[in-house]
Order: sequence, then structure tokens, then C-alpha cells
Amino acid sequence: MTNNDVMRRMRYTFELSDSKMIDIFAQAAVEVNREQISQWLKKDDDSDFVRCKDIDLAAFLNGFICLKRGKKEGVEIENEMRLNNNAILKKIKIALSLQGDDVENLLKLAGFPLSKHEITAFFRKAGHKNYRDCKDQVLRYFLQGVQMQTRPKEPVFNWDDVEPAAKS
Repeated sequence: MTNNDVMRRMRYTFELSDSKMIDIFAQAAVEVNREQISQWLKKDDDSDFVRCKDIDLAAFLNGFICLKRGKKEGVEIENEMRLNNNAILKKIKIALSLQGDDVENLLKLAGFPLSKHEITAFFRKAGHKNYRDCKDQVLRYFLQGVQMQTRPKEPVFNWDDVEPAAKS
């Protein structure tokens, strides 16, 4: 899953407008404009498409955590230069105040059940003997489960079904 895919799904799931997304980035002390956001959200084959860098997605997710949970006093937000699926999963879990059981239920809701032990392996430190890489498929099903819980009456997000005028 690309960073752009994650950002698209988060925007759709939580119905984030351009101005709300700008505010989310501002929470992480990053200034973006509507044009940047529009370019990140375009289809991959669009001529105006721009690949979202890890640091940009990290800023978005850190800002999303601040939006949902509040900003910690006296703590300077540091946006990571490198992200992997495990870090993305962890940041979304933190932002939504999810516990292990919640993650398990979201994956089950999306039709991809995993055991508690498999899920906790995603949140371990990289050098730990029980650490496990979070594959794209797991992250995709997790985001699908979040969408199904957040927007239960909506069809599952499919970027190809969105009209071009509605994307910007």
C-alpha cells in the first residue's frame, strides 16, 4: 500500500475536507496547501499525481493523533523520515484509542480475522523475536474495517468509483 492510498482512505473514512486536512498537518507543525493535498489524492496514473513521502504521511498521521487525542503539553512533535506499515498501523491505533481487541474486531469485520498473538506481533519492537512485518494486505483490511465501523451504511471505499470532480 502506498502512502497516497493510506491518505485517500483516511480522508474518505473520516470525511476530511481539504481545509480539515490542512489543519491536521498544522497540528504536526507542517504547512501544506490545497494543491499539494489534491496532488497526493489523485489517482496514480493522473498527470498531476505526486507521490506522498514518508515524512508527509507521518506528519498527517501525527496531526491526526493530535486532532483525535489532543496535543501533549511541552512535547515537540517529530515527524519520522521513514514509515512502514507497522508504524502506520500503530499511529492509527493510537489516534483512534484502539486496544488489541478493537484491532482484532476491525479485522474480523473486514473479513480478515487474525489472532491476538498475530496482531500484537505487529506492535512489537523491530528486533524482538516475535516481531512481525505488517503486510499491505493486513493494513488494507484494517483500514477497510475502520471504514466499515465509521461509515457503516456506506459501500466500501473504491477510489475507481469516485467521480473526477469529487476528488478535489
